[in-house]
Amino acid sequence: MGRKLFVGGNWKMNGSFKHIDEFYEIVIGMPACYIKYAQEHAPKQVKIAAENCYKAKSGAFTGEISPEMIKDCGCEWVILGHSERRHIFGESNELIGEKVKFALESGLKVIPCIGELLEEREAGKTNEVCFKQMEAINVPSKEMWNKVVIAYEPVWAIGT
Repeated sequence: MGRKLFVGGNWKMNGSFKHIDEFYEIVIGMPACYIKYAQEHAPKQVKIAAENCYKAKSGAFTGEISPEMIKDCGCEWVILGHSERRHIFGESNELIGEKVKFALESGLKVIPCIGELLEEREAGKTNEVCFKQMEAINVPSKEMWNKVVIAYEPVWAIGT
């Protein structure tokens, strides 16, 4: 890895000290095996997210991690539907929707990822692809949307 991850932003000449903690939430996704280490070494205002979870509380799902296990690690966020999970592991929109629903019902906050391939973009299908991905995201109630942050991740832009 070359340069450290850098995230920057500014809010101009607005706000005051009392608004600083209300203004932002920093969340960084980690592989499950590094969650505890990251939590111990990250600044206190940085929250760590798991990069995936399964749609069951427990069972014979070797290699998977449940929302309960993620919460046991002290995490409140999980990233679901990342393009690599979709394209390398073959996760469907429907499976991602089921995982989103189960994670939310289990008390996690969820970052579902949506985005199109370069071929889909060039074919003018960005809206269609993203709509289908969004349509499958299963949020059990209107009130739970405050625990969801949609990440638009165009696959063609990863690594650029």
